[in-house]
Amino acid sequence: VSSYVLITPNETRRKQLQQIAKKELDDLERWKKEHRPGPIKLIPQRLGGKESEAQARQKQQMMLMQSKYQKKRKREEYVKAKKATEEAEILKKKAIQREKAERLEVKKRQQEMKRREMFLEDQYYKTNELLNRLDLGLPKSDSCQIANCGPESTAWARSHTYKQALREDENRRLEEMKQEQQRKAQLRELKQKQEEEARTRAHQNEQRRVNNAFLDRLQNKTEPNNICQPGYSG
Repeated sequence: VSSYVLITPNETRRKQLQQIAKKELDDLERWKKEHRPGPIKLIPQRLGGKESEAQARQKQQMMLMQSKYQKKRKREEYVKAKKATEEAEILKKKAIQREKAERLEVKKRQQEMKRREMFLEDQYYKTNELLNRLDLGLPKSDSCQIANCGPESTAWARSHTYKQALREDENRRLEEMKQEQQRKAQLRELKQKQEEEARTRAHQNEQRRVNNAFLDRLQNKTEPNNICQPGYSG
């Protein structure tokens, strides 16, 4: 069980404190009355501008709406610029990858052409070597007439014709390969041009769509209030 001691208040001390407080409050009130500011005397004058209150409020509302639209337009332009930057970065990366793939494809085609040329050249040399072995002992002058030539002259003529046919076939293949490379280069250039035009049209359509949407929203907001903003048209 807790115990406590009750101390009786000192009435004399309490009264003294109350008297001191009352005296301080009275002094404060008296000081306020003595130092109260006097009346203010101003010369009457006309305040405000030439516009009425309704015109001033309408002008204030127009400025507020214009400020909102400007902030919104800046925000949309920032978002559009950021999106365009990201798209440009993506297109740049795609172009780099496409260029690498094209270089690799060109390198593969060149290697294939080189292998085919080496194969044709090796085949040509081997055929010439075989025909040269067959030509040993055969007459080299073409002064004899075909009517008086024997079997050796006929074999030599056939070998000579075969060599000429091989050279013509090799030249024809090389020319076809060159034409194929030129045709592929032209197709690749045409494809790149078409892709660039498609990207340009898509960007223009997106920009036109954003501008039309912004103008539609602006018109829908301004028509109910019959407020015509400067710098915009419906």
